[in-house]
Amino acid sequence: MNILGKIVSVKKKEVYNNRRLYPIKELENSFFFKRKKFSLVKRLKESRTGIIAEFKSKSPSKGIINNIVPVEKVVKDYELSGVSGISILTDKNFFSGKNEDLKKSRSIVSTPILRKDFIIDEYQIIESKSIGADVILLIAGILSKSQIENFSKLAKSIDLETIIEIHNEFEIDKITEELDIVGINNRDLQTFIVDYDNCLKLSSRIPDNYIKIAESGIDNVNIILELRKKGFEGFLIGEYFMKRKDPGKICRNFIKSLFEINSL
Repeated sequence: MNILGKIVSVKKKEVYNNRRLYPIKELENSFFFKRKKFSLVKRLKESRTGIIAEFKSKSPSKGIINNIVPVEKVVKDYELSGVSGISILTDKNFFSGKNEDLKKSRSIVSTPILRKDFIIDEYQIIESKSIGADVILLIAGILSKSQIENFSKLAKSIDLETIIEIHNEFEIDKITEELDIVGINNRDLQTFIVDYDNCLKLSSRIPDNYIKIAESGIDNVNIILELRKKGFEGFLIGEYFMKRKDPGKICRNFIKSLFEINSL
């Protein structure tokens, strides 16, 4: 079984257990559930940089990335740097994430927050709203087109935006009308190998009525300039920031460089 298969197998057990521990009714009565979202779509359309900065302490391919700096400091620094959005990994077993990281972040920032996880069940969408997320990620490689359509409708009904993440040309057919953003991931989730050209190869196949974001392997401003020419408006960057002692400082310098180039 490949890494993605293992993640999904563990995730099914996790969802089953969480349903019993935290019933949907309880989630719907939570503090964050009735709040109005901060729109990532709106922020990306208005932004001059489109940076979505990620908090990620570990990954299956890299192991520990940064388990020292607290999530509160990182997300606050990201916001002060002027990011368009913040991504929080909440998968516990493979990425050492937790829902509490997102809750803490929601309490201290007013930037749109993407819950980054492996969503395979409607329960997780309700859960995402209850912990303070504004956007959820739907991974085409683990979901059918009908699941993506139904999950997107549910998300919209509770004021969440949705990103579909695709990795190859075959998954483009899973894009549905209810989605808000199409993300192209340079990382193959079967092997976790990064192909930096994947976004460039698939960009022209994405319908123009969707905002496009690029994910994984972005580590310099020149890549962003090239991707912008292909119509990308958002750029999800995690490891490049998180592998440094002070992720917020690196993020701030990165965005400063983008502003300087934009002003030329």
